[in-house]
Amino acid sequence: MDKEVPNAEMVSPQPSPPTPVSTPWPPQITVNCGPGRFQRLFGWMGWAAFGVSVLILISMSFAVQQYFDTTEGIQERYHSGEKSGRDKVAIIAVTGAILDGSGFVKNQIDQVLKDKSVKAVVVRVSSPGGTITGSDYILHHLSKMRKERDIPLVVSMGSIAASGGYYVSMAVGDQPDSIYAEPTTTTGSIGVVIPHYNLTGLLERFEVEDDSLVSHPNKRIMSMTRPMSDEQREIMTAYLEAAFVRFKDQIKLGRPAFREDPEALDRLATGEVFTAEQAKQHGLIDEIGFVEDAIERAIAMAGLDEARTRVVEYRRPPSLFDLSLLSEARHSRNPFDLANWMDMHVPQAYYLATTLPPLLTHPRP
Repeated sequence: MDKEVPNAEMVSPQPSPPTPVSTPWPPQITVNCGPGRFQRLFGWMGWAAFGVSVLILISMSFAVQQYFDTTEGIQERYHSGEKSGRDKVAIIAVTGAILDGSGFVKNQIDQVLKDKSVKAVVVRVSSPGGTITGSDYILHHLSKMRKERDIPLVVSMGSIAASGGYYVSMAVGDQPDSIYAEPTTTTGSIGVVIPHYNLTGLLERFEVEDDSLVSHPNKRIMSMTRPMSDEQREIMTAYLEAAFVRFKDQIKLGRPAFREDPEALDRLATGEVFTAEQAKQHGLIDEIGFVEDAIERAIAMAGLDEARTRVVEYRRPPSLFDLSLLSEARHSRNPFDLANWMDMHVPQAYYLATTLPPLLTHPRP
């Protein structure tokens, strides 16, 4: 039996979906617009504020460092010995006329107190002395440093270590064989001087009269425009004698032999200066030698190995003034300055190996 053929219309296939036509995308254009004028301005201001903040922080850090730095930035310099040595012998310089004592010498002492690698100290003295207070200040702090650090201290005298220069050398205490003087050293001058000049004859010649008003005649006890009365002379002599006794007492602390024989010290304490040979004969020093000999003695006293020890010294930090002609003016006192003239006329005694008034001075030690 024949099968029935379905109607052609009924079996016509379903039309396929149309093929999509690809349409190209339009080109994309990116416009890179830079920051506006105000944006750039604020950006510059931000960077400027950041830079200023960094400078402020650096300056504040530097200020704090300076505040706690008692050495005023002194520089350590190699002197001799093993360059890579960890143990140090420090040379502290006491040079020139001594004024208040709180300058470069004190800075060196503070540096030694901070540096634990310093195992011994050599004090290089080349000074004619100066004020009593300045000399005593240096002596006090050198002795304190030696005791606090518990390190040996040896003195090396240069061209002159007289009066106040000899006074500060007593920082060695009871240490044996600790004061060295070079063959040409001038030392001694143990005594006190109070400069005073009577200009009354000169003033009368030019018909100049001192008409100052004072609360008591002793207020101008050291005036150069009036002669000193016997009573005033006794007052100043007692003042001088007290300073003289202190001088000799400090020598007894640094020269133990004079504690047992104070009369021997009295015979030497006449203001006389001595050569190195004479000073050794009288017991004012221990040995005649140069700074190298003092360094060797300090190394031996500290029990250090010389082959592993470095010797250092200290220098003032350089400044713009040090590179100009103003350097000398900065470190010197102007003899025509009114304050200096007034200071010169203040009654005070000196451990100083001279009879001249302190018109001109060296840089402060």
